[in-house]
Amino acid sequence: MTSKSANKMWGGRFSASPADVMEEINASIDFDKVLSPQDIEGSKAHAKMLAEQGIITKTDAREIVRGLDKIGDEIAAGKFKFSAALEDVHMNIENRLRELIGPAAGRLHTARSRNDQVATDFRLYVRDKIDGFEAALTSLQHALASKAEAHADTVMPGFTHLQPAQPVTFGHHLLAYVEMFARDRGRFDDARTRLNECPLGSAALAGTSFPIDRAQTADALDFDRPMANSLDGVSDRDFILETLAAASICAIHVSRLAEELVIWSTPQFGFIVLSDQFSTGSSIMPQKRNPDAAELTRAKIGRISGAFQGLLMVMKGLPLAYSKDMQEDKEVAFDALAHLHTALLAMTGMVGDLKPVPEAMKAAAGSGYSTATDLADWLVRELKLPFRDAHYITGQIVKMAEDQAIALEDLALSDMQKAEAGITKAVYSVLSVENSVKSRKSFGGTAPQNVRKMAKRWLKRLEKDLEKV
Repeated sequence: MTSKSANKMWGGRFSASPADVMEEINASIDFDKVLSPQDIEGSKAHAKMLAEQGIITKTDAREIVRGLDKIGDEIAAGKFKFSAALEDVHMNIENRLRELIGPAAGRLHTARSRNDQVATDFRLYVRDKIDGFEAALTSLQHALASKAEAHADTVMPGFTHLQPAQPVTFGHHLLAYVEMFARDRGRFDDARTRLNECPLGSAALAGTSFPIDRAQTADALDFDRPMANSLDGVSDRDFILETLAAASICAIHVSRLAEELVIWSTPQFGFIVLSDQFSTGSSIMPQKRNPDAAELTRAKIGRISGAFQGLLMVMKGLPLAYSKDMQEDKEVAFDALAHLHTALLAMTGMVGDLKPVPEAMKAAAGSGYSTATDLADWLVRELKLPFRDAHYITGQIVKMAEDQAIALEDLALSDMQKAEAGITKAVYSVLSVENSVKSRKSFGGTAPQNVRKMAKRWLKRLEKDLEKV
């Protein structure tokens, strides 16, 4: 069913409004209204530039800015009525501007198109989100580094294949995530640098015949420069693809840490206790203490990675310049970036509140013959054996201890000497988990002195970073 009246947004070319289903599939206001602050900011910069260039009068520009400020206040107060009939955030704001200031509102759209308008709004939005990630990631790193410093000496098992491998410290384990999130910050920073060019003034696709000053609007909106090609300006979505790629990698790191919190909080491990603030109970089993916050955080990678993959598929076959397909870039991006931010905040809270159980960690660190490598290293260092020979001998000794169901440090010296006659009682000095971690003094190793030094270094840097954000 269609209306007989023309759609005023599209001018005189159309004699009838679109079908109801066309309005439904075409409208984006339900999700792109979150761009309202950026749309108003971009429009104010555009109006001021038009006046400076003599394209519109300064009186009209002042009225436009005044009206846009009022609209911004209405939106912030929840008093603005968005209409699906007006399609998108741009036309909703422009329509309200006309109600407020009259015909002067129609001059705002001089020398621009919704194509460069939305590209500008979206870049401003993504830039704001990246700045939010910088703050959230820095806070998460700080929580991890603080906990790492406090537990630089707390011994726990290090794993490969989720099997006990070698003892490490809890602080060393947490600092691994500090490094991961540092790389995430770097990726977001790189993405921000590349997106910080202004599409405004590209108009529909070919630029404009009006004598606009694109450098002025770029500067007013804190972009580094205008985009150099108008076709690229309206059709590029690299900036959100790159941001979603960085978000996906970051979400993987959050998910891996969340998975460890889930595992560590089980009675079978018992390495940590999550606080009541980040746990839930069961409606039927009164004993349950569920790590729901960690589980939900772990699950966020699905929607974030899905948004990245989905947008790749949208963009893969689009010819230059703008196509309506690009409307699909926003809803998934808004969702993904919002959920990553929530996940980062939740993880920061969990890390800050969790309580390690050092006794359980230490007991587990000694299981699975985790100091076997220390024994092999001792054979190389003290008896000058080739490492491969030492590896074979150590395997024999581990088998002896396993057959007797005892720990390596409890195996009799005489039994060890059956595998290698040169072994002396000095070997017992390397078989405890405490001595094992203390010996790992190489740069980046788990020795408590290393961990403490690295944690302090990170905290000093992160505290400076937090002052900036």
